[in-house]
Amino acid sequence: MKLRQLALAATVAAAGFSSALVAPAAFAQAKEQFFPVLVYRTGAYAPNGVPFANGYVDYLKLVNARGGINGVKVSWEECETGYATDRGVECYERLKGKNGGATVFQPLSTGITFALTEKAPGDKIPLITAGYGRSESADGGVFKWNFPLAGTYWVAADVLIQHIAKKEGGMDKLKGKKIALVYHDSPYGKEPIPLLQERAKMLGFELMLLPVTHPGVEQKSTWLQIRQNRPDYVLNWGWGVMNSTALKEAQATGYPREKMYGVWWAGAEPDVKDVGPGAKGYNAVMMQHGAEPQSAVVKEVLEKVHAKGQGTGSKEDVGEVLYMRGMQAAMLATEGVRAAQARYGKGKVVTGEQMRWALENLNLTQAKLDALGFKGVMRPLSTSCVDHMGANWARIHTWDGSKFVWSSDWLQGDEQIIKPMVKAAADKYAAEKKLTRRTGADCQS
Repeated sequence: MKLRQLALAATVAAAGFSSALVAPAAFAQAKEQFFPVLVYRTGAYAPNGVPFANGYVDYLKLVNARGGINGVKVSWEECETGYATDRGVECYERLKGKNGGATVFQPLSTGITFALTEKAPGDKIPLITAGYGRSESADGGVFKWNFPLAGTYWVAADVLIQHIAKKEGGMDKLKGKKIALVYHDSPYGKEPIPLLQERAKMLGFELMLLPVTHPGVEQKSTWLQIRQNRPDYVLNWGWGVMNSTALKEAQATGYPREKMYGVWWAGAEPDVKDVGPGAKGYNAVMMQHGAEPQSAVVKEVLEKVHAKGQGTGSKEDVGEVLYMRGMQAAMLATEGVRAAQARYGKGKVVTGEQMRWALENLNLTQAKLDALGFKGVMRPLSTSCVDHMGANWARIHTWDGSKFVWSSDWLQGDEQIIKPMVKAAADKYAAEKKLTRRTGADCQS
């Protein structure tokens, strides 16, 4: 009898011990903030997609190494889109409800952004589209769930025109000039066209529109037109292999690289390394940061992630342009969670709805950015109900044959031109989708 009682007691104790092991694990899982990570590490755009994804994931690892977001650790899962809209939507549907629900999605594709803009409001999951997506989604009065933080393509295009005008000696000096837009024939590539058409009408320059078919390896006919028409400047709205191909074609055609300006997705190391000295003089507008190998956040990720063998990719790529873009995107997301916790409970996992409120009330002061290691990398960003972008600063860097160097002061998109365009496009979208503008009460919710 005593043996049976001892066996029973041991069984109960073992069960209690087992539950004691399970409970903390379940509790820890419940305390994690889940970030889906849409990537493209394969396909034609992988050379550019990989460094962004590595920077994004390394920053999430750094957040955990710092102790999480007020103690809340982050978890994530990658999903390969191949830069295809249909695969991006599949990834969204698969990940949106996992691990307690997605915190936020960053589509990393304007085409995927267009598709998810229709889905996010119903699922109550915000979208961060930092430097891409719909330019009119800066209008939070219509696009409640979209956040093109830190810049849109209309800002990029406007800054490029301002910079070129400055080189020419003033806006009036653009009259009669020819500016060609070589663009990826996709929603991404078409985004700057309305702004450039508006600027052309205002300033009197001729705008040439030259679409390039995905993935962009065939540009012979495009550069034949450039050779024949000899535009004064070429704007390159490319991605992936399209960018290096454009530079090689410019070299073969004899078009001066110093007259070429890329958008911020066409001004990174993978775009120019294969061309090397042949790309010397090529310029690109940057969404604030460039290559930042000496920044505090890069030094910290090398120390706390890569030095411990936990780096996502090659140590040599840390701090390059697209790696920094990924780190910036992850930082915006995790600081959104921190802002949500300030309202809904410090140290708590936040919902998609709470995250949306935070992204609409984000206030990244210079002191906060400096503390996060982004001193000299980013300027302050502050959003509101009506402004879902929060900052419109940019600057130009130039390839000197071996590295990118800054070649302009800080520039801002002209809000007198951009804001009316944003409102008109947002109103058109609202009319098409039968949406009403948000009320003041809704802005407070």
